[in-house]
Order: sequence, then structure tokens, then C-alpha cells
Amino acid sequence: MPYGKTGRREGKVVLLQHGLFLAASDYVLFGPQQGLAYILADNGYDVWMMNCRGNIYSRNHTTFDPDKDKDFWMYSWHEIGIYDIPATIDFVLAKTGNESLYHIGHSQGTTAFYVMASIKQNYNDKIKHHISLGPTAFMKHLYSPIMRLIAPTSALTVASLEQLGQYEFMPTKGLMRDISSGMCSESVGTVVCKNFMFLLAGYSPHQINASAIPLIAGHYPAGASTRQVLHYCQEYNSGKFAQYDFGLMKNLVTYLSPTPPDYDLSEISTPISLIYSSNDWLSATVDVDKLAERLPNLQIKYLVPIPTWNHLDFVFGNDAPSVIYTKILEILSTF
Repeated sequence: MPYGKTGRREGKVVLLQHGLFLAASDYVLFGPQQGLAYILADNGYDVWMMNCRGNIYSRNHTTFDPDKDKDFWMYSWHEIGIYDIPATIDFVLAKTGNESLYHIGHSQGTTAFYVMASIKQNYNDKIKHHISLGPTAFMKHLYSPIMRLIAPTSALTVASLEQLGQYEFMPTKGLMRDISSGMCSESVGTVVCKNFMFLLAGYSPHQINASAIPLIAGHYPAGASTRQVLHYCQEYNSGKFAQYDFGLMKNLVTYLSPTPPDYDLSEISTPISLIYSSNDWLSATVDVDKLAERLPNLQIKYLVPIPTWNHLDFVFGNDAPSVIYTKILEILSTF
């Protein structure tokens, strides 16, 4: 989205990155008044939106067929961080002629950014400023009952799914997607779907209207690999922000260690702003504090002033434009 309806052009580039099970459509789904991409474009920014591999808009591959080949799905957000974001940044900079850009991530979009910036340090120089919405690295204190339920047995669950040939978690095509989309479009079903979202992200009754649920359900879940989910469960189980745990034998081969190495956050030199909330059931404030302490170039740590603000409200909340997006514009104009 090179510019908005105002025609204003500042010559500054912003790359938006979505969360797990979500897509670039997050930033345009609710239209020009609510969508972050539109708001940024109307303020003169050249806006690019990245779809992570495996979601409904990013399933093409020169060799593998995601519907047939398991090798397509052998990745977590680690690979998104070390391969996909750098490739996207290089593509955008080549197309625009800019030397650097702003990066805004939500949820997994923040996780993968920390991976990239800590391992491929040369990319720190290509980012003017990174903004984390619902920053997700350390997860030991997450409150979501759904994640707490599946995390302890996640390794066994994923192994069982892979034995059954299921490498995509909550596929974008098939019976379960049809059921969820159909159920969430009905009056009673919207209440059920809304409460499921609350169990995952935090109880926030005033930010997502029931009328918006069918629209959200029509686009999400947008697709992810089972290993993306397992990697997050490993973060919760271990309390660390570490690379993917393959198990003892493969860890020894891959890492020359029985356990995966931690990501070295001290290597991140990009200026960073964290925008977080006290009711985020996937990103607890104590875990955000731990992350903040380890970021060498943290510029802003902003707690959303709405006590019920949850993990999904950053992109779907009714008040996101006034509460979050105005803050983003303020940060972008400062750096």
C-alpha cells in the first residue's frame, strides 16, 4: 500500500508482520477507519504486509506441495526469523530504494523479529525502529487456559499428529475449518467463538463486537505448522527463549548440545518499543519485563491504559486506532 487516500508520501517504509494463525489481512480486515495499514498509508507511509509461510496466502513453493509433502511443514518461527523476514526486508528495500525500514510485529511477528535480530545481526542496521505489539518471547507466566492445557503434552501431541501425517495445525481447508466458519456465523455460535477467543487471549468483552466474529472466522485460523505451535509450548515449559528442541539425539547433531541454545537478546541493536497490556493471557507483564531487561536498545515500554486489553485487541480491538495506532504514529514520527 504505497500511499493512502490523502496522497501524502513521506518516503518512509513500514513492514507489518502478523501473529500465529493470523495473516496480513489483520491490518486491512476492518477497513480504512480501523485497519493499521490504511492509517499508516494515510499518514504518508509506504506500507508492506508480510504473510508468513504456511498461511492461506503463503503456500506456494518451487518444490513442495503443502497438501502432499511433509517437508514443506518442517519449520517453526525460527525459520521465519532467519530466512523469511530477512528475504522480505531485502525485497522491500530493493523495490523502494530505501536503506532501512520500520518493522511492526504482533505476537509471533515479534518473536520472529527477535530471532532474526539476535542471529543475523547485520539486519539490525536495516531496521530504523521495531515496534512490538503483544511482545512474545518468554512465556513461562502466560495465563491462557488453552495453552496451559496443551503445553505439558505438546511434544507427544505433535509427534502423534505427525505420525498420522498431520503437519499443518488447524488446516485452512477441511472439515474443522468449515465447522468453525459456519458455527461462528450463527447468532449463538458467535458467542461461543468469542468466548473461545477470550480463553486464548484474555477476557476483553468491550473490544470485539459480536458482529465482527463472522468476519474474523471467515479469515482465521489462517494456517500454521504444528512445529510453530510446539515451539511456543516449549517456551512455556522451559521458561526460556530458546531454539527449537528436537530431542536429545537430534539436538546433539544440530546444536552439539543436549539442549537447544538460548537466543542471545544482547545481540539486538535495533531501537525497540514494546507495547503490552496487563490482561494479555499470552504475554504476561512479568515476561515482558524479563524481555525488556535483556534488550540493549529499548526505547519505549508502553503499558496499554485499558486494564482489559487482550492479545488480539492490538489488531481487532474497537479502540485500537485511538489507543494503539496513535501511539505507533507518535513513535514512528519520533524515530
